[in-house]
Amino acid sequence: MTWPRRPGVAGDRPGALVANIMHFARILRGAGLAIGTGQIIDALRAVERIDLAERDQFYWALHAVLVTDHRQHIPFDQAFRRFFRPPAGVDEILASLLPEVHRPGQTPPPASRRVSDAMRGHPPEQRGRARPDRAEHEIRFDAVMTYSAEEVLRSRDFAQMSADELGHARAVIARMKLTVAEVPTRRFRPDSRGRRVDLRATLRAGLRTGESSIPLRWRSPRTRPPPLVVLCDISGSMERYSQMLLCFLHTLTTARERVHSFVFGTRLTNITRYLRWRDIDVAVRRVGRAVTDWSGGTRIGPCLDQFNREWSRRVLGQGAIVLLISDGLDRAGGAELGPAMERLHKSCRRLIWLNPLLRYDAFQPSARGIRTMLPHVDEFRPVHNLASLDQLAAALGKPPAKG
Repeated sequence: MTWPRRPGVAGDRPGALVANIMHFARILRGAGLAIGTGQIIDALRAVERIDLAERDQFYWALHAVLVTDHRQHIPFDQAFRRFFRPPAGVDEILASLLPEVHRPGQTPPPASRRVSDAMRGHPPEQRGRARPDRAEHEIRFDAVMTYSAEEVLRSRDFAQMSADELGHARAVIARMKLTVAEVPTRRFRPDSRGRRVDLRATLRAGLRTGESSIPLRWRSPRTRPPPLVVLCDISGSMERYSQMLLCFLHTLTTARERVHSFVFGTRLTNITRYLRWRDIDVAVRRVGRAVTDWSGGTRIGPCLDQFNREWSRRVLGQGAIVLLISDGLDRAGGAELGPAMERLHKSCRRLIWLNPLLRYDAFQPSARGIRTMLPHVDEFRPVHNLASLDQLAAALGKPPAKG
């Protein structure tokens, strides 16, 4: 292999760099990033305009082209640092071009399971080679592990899922049917078994028949599923679950009427209209553009207070059910949290708090924000895997317990 004498000149670019960038793009694709052919071509053009001796320039040139969403930064950073590892005693250019060599004793930063699974693929020059010494073991391993794949997926934590498992989980969430128990409204419908006499219908029936006896007509209250309002925390402590929760909100919004979705971190944002797009990818992209406080701090009290002042009268009518998705870790100190939670609880029919921290058996409400919020909720449930979402759907399908 020959290396360029003048880094950054297109005519001197070695073929190994092109192969490594293409291989790196395939790893990102395996980690869940939507990398297209056009982006790979743009990445090759971008590295032509930089000094390859500068590792930071190489990093940010690829980052500017291959990362199109804020949630893709962490997988990209982990994959880059594990793939392009600087070797010892070699020029910085070789450090960018030789990902297989690493400094003795140096341990790359820990990567998520999606990146680790994507990194297990072989380099391009080894993809066509047969490996008979491991083929029998791999087939036997797959046969043992696939019998309970569906059950394992249902109980696996969203934060521990690989890229393929996240894709399967999104498909399961998209097929999920959420039935909310209907509640009586102020309107009535004709009902022969009703307990109230419909005077207007009775008089009309008497005028039509003209008989001395007037047949009674009965009515009963109409029932309708109540509105569903979702308040989802997107702060840094909830980052590992935000992607799957957005898929869940999209399923709710597209499958049901009168669903209102809000996200909050340091500010409150109404994302209902963006989630009405049928294509989940388009909906998530539009949400990403509209929300500016992803993975930041948490100000639960001020955000709930803003919701109570600006949105409660609009969306909490007719006995709405509120799903509050948060870990309860409030960085604002919780001064406004108690009154805001009390007003929210009094404004809705049912307040359900979904907290991913409940996945731990030894969970204790030790944080001040959690202790402040707990007295004002009707139900306290976990939300960290598919099984917890199924349990939520079953709970919403039943009327709330009285008393």
